Amino acid sequence: MPKLKTNRAAAKRFKFTKTGKAKRARTHLRHKLEKKSPKQKSGLGGTILVHETDLGRIVKLLPYGGK
Repeated sequence: MPKLKTNRAAAKRFKFTKTGKAKRARTHLRHKLEKKSPKQKSGLGGTILVHETDLGRIVKLLPYGGK
């Protein structure tokens, strides 16, 4: 059976935890930062888990990343 291709755009955006859940970076922290309060900007940092309904699509894009 041939190897499956990994979607490189998805590989740069998503990582998997040890339990097989996908995580991603938070949004709204790239531009228009002067309008946002420091409290709002500090809350936008870090990573967040991908919703379970979207997990199947991400696993198809990254066949060797998750469970």
